This record gives sequence, structure tokens and C-alpha cells, in this order.
Amino acid sequence: MNQFLSTLPRNLRDCFKGRMILWHIIAILLTFALVTSGFDGLYFASTRNPILRSWMFPAALIGGLLPIALPLLCLTTGRISRSAKTILAAWAVGQAELIGALVAAAYKAITGRVHPARGAGADLSHTFRFGFLRGGIFWGWPSSHTTIAFAMAATIFTLFPKQRWLGYVAIAYALYIGVGVSMTIHWFSDFAAGAIFGTVIGAVVGKRFLRSQM
Repeated sequence: MNQFLSTLPRNLRDCFKGRMILWHIIAILLTFALVTSGFDGLYFASTRNPILRSWMFPAALIGGLLPIALPLLCLTTGRISRSAKTILAAWAVGQAELIGALVAAAYKAITGRVHPARGAGADLSHTFRFGFLRGGIFWGWPSSHTTIAFAMAATIFTLFPKQRWLGYVAIAYALYIGVGVSMTIHWFSDFAAGAIFGTVIGAVVGKRFLRSQM
């Protein structure tokens, strides 16, 4: 808990520091390209298949519940087994999730992007409401589900360099969440930007907590 609190401000700052800010710029430019080229609207229209959506819709629910359950499960397991590494992973993943939620909410607060469900068949992929809280912080760009999922995955991948299978499983989970929400409640560029932001956050948090073990 002490490390969670003591490193939180620094890790949040480091997600926007040095070369990390370049990844934010890349995410913004990629979004601009996907929106202006019409790819977002085309992708949305091409993924309206009911069978495909039935496979992908659970991603929103899973992506909302697992980030709550995983740190608690790791923390409980770590205390029962007296595994310091598992406890550390619980706090690291929890911090990455929190930073991911804060970063996504901050971007949403100023971009105000309209989500696909508002469209009722219309192409609203170009619609942003720039300002402050014009679109709230729960919908829009980037995808919070994706940002948090990739923050979790990158943290796990970084924290367990000798157990790469854990990292690969985490990345597969993050991809399912990201692609799933991009076919249901988000535009593709919301997923793409969230994946970049989340990976940056997970890399920063994972490296900080990994160094504490050395």
C-alpha cells in the first residue's frame, strides 16, 4: 500500500514525460487519420454482424469487472500464500488501472466524442465536442475499457519477465477487450488510442514496481 501511494504521483507524471509524450502524440495523430479517412465509420458499418457482436459484447462486462476482481484476488492470494511478489503485483496492477482510468477520463472530458450507440444508424464517427465535460467522462475517446486492459497487460508483462506466458495471456485478454468494445460501444480509433495509452501506463508502472524488487 505504501508503495502504491508513494509512487502514484510520480508514475502518473512519468506517463507524460520524455519519450512517453510522443506516444500520446502518435495516438492522437493515428486517431485523426482513422477518423478523417473514414476508416472508423467503415469499420463500424462492417462489424454490425449479430453473430460477431454476440461474441464480442461480453467484452464490455468482462472489461468492467475483471479490473476490480484481479487486484483483490492477487492481494488475497498473496497474503494467504505469503508471496511478496504476488502482493506487489496486486498493487502494481491496481495502480496501473487507476492511472488508466484517470488518463482516459481526462481525455474524454476535453474531447467529448459521441459514441456509436448514439448514432441510430448514422455515421457520427467524425463528431467530437471539444471543450470541458461536454460529453462527460464515461463515453467517448479513448476507450477506458481498452486503456485499463492494456495498462494491466503491460504491467503484468513487465513485472514477470521470466513468466512470459502470463504476459501473453494478459495481452490476449486486452486484445479481446479492445476489439470487443470497438465492435459494440466504441469506434475503432477509441480502441487504438486506448491500447497505446494503456501500454505506456503499464510500462511505466511495471518498471517502477519491478525495480523495487531488485
